[in-house]
Amino acid sequence: MDLRLKNKRVFISGSTKGIGFATAKTLAKEGATVIINGRSQESIDQALLELKKEVPQELLSGIACDFSKIEEIDNAIKELGEIDILINNVGIFDAKDFFEISDEEWKNFYEVNVLSGVRLAKALMPAMLKKDWGRIIFISSESGLNIPVEMIQYGTTKTAQLAVSRGLAEITKGTNVTVNSILPGPTFSDGVKKMVDADDNKKKEIEKEFFNTERPTSLLQRFADPQEVANMITYVASPLSSATNGASLRVDGGVVKYI
Repeated sequence: MDLRLKNKRVFISGSTKGIGFATAKTLAKEGATVIINGRSQESIDQALLELKKEVPQELLSGIACDFSKIEEIDNAIKELGEIDILINNVGIFDAKDFFEISDEEWKNFYEVNVLSGVRLAKALMPAMLKKDWGRIIFISSESGLNIPVEMIQYGTTKTAQLAVSRGLAEITKGTNVTVNSILPGPTFSDGVKKMVDADDNKKKEIEKEFFNTERPTSLLQRFADPQEVANMITYVASPLSSATNGASLRVDGGVVKYI
């Protein structure tokens, strides 16, 4: 299927690893011009090296930006110019007892997970509306619907992303700009890889225990591969998804139990 993404300019925050990296690779393979992002130039260079093994070099570039730092965000926005597709993927998470989470930690989670997308949309969305085409996608999480007791601060920011996304979608009424959210479930990201850093048999045991105790409602009963999430993101980013707007689309393996 031709997703009609050739020559579309894409920016993906937090895309040197995991879901963001898989999405960058998939979009570039579809002919989009992709700008990746990491906190350091070193991480970007390493990611670009890996991507260029499979994707033409001219379709890829990167911008370093730490989304907890306003000055770096402002500089990145100036460097970006006009973007057709914005994918707000950058995010942080940390398992921590609610009573041990400081106010500063709460603020940092909001700065990175919520306000990064707010600032980027505020800067890039007007041009999309003016030319009457664009895509803004927030990478939220099933944790925004099922707040995990061990990561309340994370889940809360993921719920906030859904609210921002739906609110921005209302602005697009009558246009060819869409704003949607993708809600991945437990995904075999780099963070999970570190958690299950063991031989194959041990990995299977850890995975089984995780889904038995932490995500027993999962129908998939395994970690999703980042590519499985990237496939959904790529479709929503394409012109073919034109009738999908203001939606929260789950790629959660059936963790969330509602119709």
